[in-house]
Amino acid sequence: MIGRTIRIATLAGLAILAGCGSGDAKKKKNPPPLVSAKPVERHRFVNIIDAVGTAKANEQVTIASSVTERVDRVLFDDGMAVRKGQLLAMLSQGQEGAALNGALAAEQQAASQYQRIRAIHDRGFATKAQLDVQLAAMESARAAAAEARAQIGDRMIRAPFAGYTGLRNISAGAVVSAGMPLVTVSDITRIKLDFTVPETGLSGLKAGQSIQAIAAAFPGEVFDGTIRTIDPVIDPSSRAVLVRAILPNPGARLKPGMLLSVKVQLSERISDAVPELAVTGEGAARFVYVVGPGGKAKQVEIKTGLRDGGLIEVLGVPPKSKVIVEGVVKVVDGMKVRLAGAKGMKRP
Repeated sequence: MIGRTIRIATLAGLAILAGCGSGDAKKKKNPPPLVSAKPVERHRFVNIIDAVGTAKANEQVTIASSVTERVDRVLFDDGMAVRKGQLLAMLSQGQEGAALNGALAAEQQAASQYQRIRAIHDRGFATKAQLDVQLAAMESARAAAAEARAQIGDRMIRAPFAGYTGLRNISAGAVVSAGMPLVTVSDITRIKLDFTVPETGLSGLKAGQSIQAIAAAFPGEVFDGTIRTIDPVIDPSSRAVLVRAILPNPGARLKPGMLLSVKVQLSERISDAVPELAVTGEGAARFVYVVGPGGKAKQVEIKTGLRDGGLIEVLGVPPKSKVIVEGVVKVVDGMKVRLAGAKGMKRP
């Protein structure tokens, strides 16, 4: 009987303790999350297109032999600066020289004979037909001489414009065939820079617009240029347009074939901005939380735009609103929040 009484008393005591604990748990609620909020700021956003371009020489040509012949002289060296019309190589022209001498002699003889026939014709002792025959003979001799000069010219390799020669791959005494490359001449006083731009950026491009380029060979150095031409046709496979810019190249530092990073500024504007971490998303929709009446978080749908330095352009935030920028992950719509910076509050 005594043991039973003790057990009943023990159970009653446990029940009382359990009841007290439950009441304390209900009374002890979690405090509202601590967040940081600040007004929307105005920021200057610049719409910039980033692209990659390939450098090309302003003018470049590989001169090939038009005949099969032996090389007599090579008058250039690797990477040599040359003038327009400068002689770079000479191919053998012995037979052509002899042919020219013969043609010049025949031309001189035909011209002298024509003058004699013409003098006789003027006195009435030669017919018009005789004069025409001799005129034709003189013109034929002139044509033969011109042909011989042209054949010699084919064997005189000259620079078509001022520039620099490529690496020399021929030597005197070698026999070259028709079509064989002899020397490459490049004009790199200016550089053509070709790069592609998505068709969405086409409206912001125009000839004469400034660009900036950076080469990996010269880190940190910016090369300024100007857009010269925009291809009138868009590539249907990439939906991009080819743009050609011109870069001054003093000192010939930029080389054809270089890969350059390109920046083109399309436009700039001053817009509302918030830190990127303040923006949340659900599918294609974007939201921010603002601190509403009573210290409650309110979800606001927005439109986003350009990004710059950790800030993002936003449209749709009510004027003078305070946007939650830290502690966003702890917040849901309608939840009461505590603002950092208030009395006794620390930053989240």
